[in-house]
Amino acid sequence: MVKIEPSWGRQLATEFQQPYFEQLTAFVRQEYAAGPCYPPGSKIFNAFNTTPFDRVKVVILGQDPYHEPGQAMGLSFSVPEGVALPPSLRNIYGEIQQELGTPPPASGDLTRWAQQGVLLLNATLTVRRGQAGSHQGRGWETFTDAAIRALAREREHLVFLLWGSYAGQKAQFIDSARHLVLRSAHPSPLSAYRGFFGNHHFQLCNDYLIQHGIVPIEW
Repeated sequence: MVKIEPSWGRQLATEFQQPYFEQLTAFVRQEYAAGPCYPPGSKIFNAFNTTPFDRVKVVILGQDPYHEPGQAMGLSFSVPEGVALPPSLRNIYGEIQQELGTPPPASGDLTRWAQQGVLLLNATLTVRRGQAGSHQGRGWETFTDAAIRALAREREHLVFLLWGSYAGQKAQFIDSARHLVLRSAHPSPLSAYRGFFGNHHFQLCNDYLIQHGIVPIEW
């Protein structure tokens, strides 16, 4: 049985019973037994366990966990306390400072966002050491799409921050009459200057939450 926060367990119960999820579980176990994979097994469902279904306010979608030792912690874009900031996260902090005037913290641990209701979800929840994308196409995307669909269907007035073309594809699942969908370039150094910087997503997000009587995020 998958150990996942109960409210998410109820929403995703049918997924756990599907043949694809059984095959995915077998694959992940085999991969972790064969050599280093990330995040640690106890952190695979960290995004769900830290941000219960009914407490989600904002969704930030990443693609793959970090694939180098000590970085991945089951929250998209986040690294544990004391780990150097990856380039994308450095750019995210830079945009927040530009928009809100908030000086960037030294820590890249985004647990504080997750605890406020920011679901930091990677489309693929595991990866082999040093091999980006090595666990893509094995079923994780079906599972995480189901989570996004459930939020879009069951909740109202959520903010979806979709950065880059991959995350942008998820907009098709989301009714923009019920939710705020914000799309831009990805914050990676390769694309941040093509539309991530200056996107005002953090300000727009909080403005929308306040407009609907929801406590904004302390970015």
